[in-house]
Amino acid sequence: MAKHKGPIIQRRAQVDGTTTDQRLLDSRGPSDWVHTDPWRVLRIQAEFVEGFGALAELGPAIAVFGSARTKPDDPFYALGEEVARKLVEADFAVITGGGPGAMEAANKGASQAGGVSVGLGIELPFESGLNEWVDVGINFRYFFARKTMFVKYSQGYIVLPGGLGTLDEMFEALTLAQTQKITEFPVALVGTRYWGGLVDWLRETVTADGKMSPGDLDRLLVTDDLDEAVALMVDARDQHRG
Repeated sequence: MAKHKGPIIQRRAQVDGTTTDQRLLDSRGPSDWVHTDPWRVLRIQAEFVEGFGALAELGPAIAVFGSARTKPDDPFYALGEEVARKLVEADFAVITGGGPGAMEAANKGASQAGGVSVGLGIELPFESGLNEWVDVGINFRYFFARKTMFVKYSQGYIVLPGGLGTLDEMFEALTLAQTQKITEFPVALVGTRYWGGLVDWLRETVTADGKMSPGDLDRLLVTDDLDEAVALMVDARDQHRG
């Protein structure tokens, strides 16, 4: 078993049982954190500096999200490879969370198509580093530093079926767009059967109850057509350039 902690790797008996995020956010226990938190700021700063330095010259990029549990024989694994190839053909770099499953599929598709395949990994107790198809990889300790890199260096998101982590990234992007923290940020959900129920609930319950503006759903494209998803990203890039 191996565990990545930022740039550090632990194996066998040296693997610890907690994550850096957990130690930062879990305020229960001794009061030592009062004295150590100011020093953590330097490590957090270092993650931002490393991320900005590694990605500053990346160029136009699209983040592809999806479940780490997607198996290689799952049809959505093949779709992950295909959408990444199409993005490379449209002159985008591809950014993923660097893990297995749908993320690995997108990194594989981008790398094999001759594009820039980026993985932004995170220290987790149950994953062991970046997949083999990541050509430019950064391992983060802190989720919030990693999330900043996704939003800053991606021009849009293509979202394959996924779970809580995928939903977290998707809704964060929609919230930032809704509050005008980011502009011209398209989000395409691939898989109408998978995502249709969620979008129906947002429209028929959340919006109908006045908890969300009707126009907020216009930020989402739900499709089974990969060409349509990629075209949305290209159109947004062209409008931004114009």
